[in-house]
Amino acid sequence: MSLPSQSPAQTCRPRPAPASDALQQPVRLHLAAVIQEHREAAGEYSKAAETLWTRIGQALEGGKLTRPRLVLLGHEAFASPAAGETESAERLQRVIQLGCAFELLHGSLLMHDDVIDRDFTRRGRPTLSALYRDDALARGKTAQDAEHAGHSAAIIAGDLLLAAAIKLARCAADSLPAADAIENSFHQAIHHAAAGELEDLLFSLGPVPAQVHEVLRMEKLKTAAYSFQVPLHTGALLAGADAAGAAALANIGSQLGVAYQLIDDILGTFGDPEQTGKSIESDLREGKSTILTAMAAATPGFSTHLQLFRDPDADVPAMRSALEAAGAERFARQLAHDLCAGATSASRTLNLPVNVSAELEEFADLILNRGA
Repeated sequence: MSLPSQSPAQTCRPRPAPASDALQQPVRLHLAAVIQEHREAAGEYSKAAETLWTRIGQALEGGKLTRPRLVLLGHEAFASPAAGETESAERLQRVIQLGCAFELLHGSLLMHDDVIDRDFTRRGRPTLSALYRDDALARGKTAQDAEHAGHSAAIIAGDLLLAAAIKLARCAADSLPAADAIENSFHQAIHHAAAGELEDLLFSLGPVPAQVHEVLRMEKLKTAAYSFQVPLHTGALLAGADAAGAAALANIGSQLGVAYQLIDDILGTFGDPEQTGKSIESDLREGKSTILTAMAAATPGFSTHLQLFRDPDADVPAMRSALEAAGAERFARQLAHDLCAGATSASRTLNLPVNVSAELEEFADLILNRGA
């Protein structure tokens, strides 16, 4: 990644903003600048920390930048068409900064998630954990000690990204009337994601899968809040939306986010790993409670199969067949469809700008057709 230099003082200072139809490029450039700033600062006091920031930057490369797009969408839903060119440019720069804050938060949560799930690959690439694990192996450490070193480095990296995300979110809202509301919403996303991750962990320790309503709550907390709900909410607040309007838009994001995670559950069991980059065995082998296992567990006659989901040596194809026979995939897809239909219906009720409603409907279509 080519990283343009930028001083700490420049990070919070609005710069000339590009056109809104070119959001991806300025977001990537600003992310690169933030990483470069931290890498250079770390180089003043720790070579190891400088290397860590270099690897963090590599880990954040790519991605679809869905969260910045949703921040922009939330902003466009309530932006004043009468705003002057200077004001519009400043607001767009704030959107870019806030979108980057969500990307840093996403990176932080993924770093920690890799530790929780004991994963060393993501989307077919070695994780930051894997890089430090391999460094330790090259120094002659045992596999156990090397894995511990890798996960330890990932925890540190996740903490650094979280701190950077919070700072950048505050920068984006600085001096706005809604600054406190935006900061509180961003913090809520962090707390909800942590609660959802904890519930996911605890559900995996239970003797049977969690119930459907418990899984839906967990997925709303763990994924929907920081990836869909809060980006729309804070984007709307950036534009000057009132509390009720921003909350209504956030609710649409919550429905889309839960639908996204439901489809993710399906792809994690019935998808094509070559196409999705997701294992179709890890969720089942780890005893994770997904909408599939929750729905199947509530089906009469399925109790005889429950022991499969707490046996690490269980036959995964047999587990998948049991879920299929219970109609779990069909149930999950219908539920995701209903959530997306509710979200798009609500967007029309809010009388949002035509382009915003169209993009929300596009998000719904993309969610439902993932892996197709």
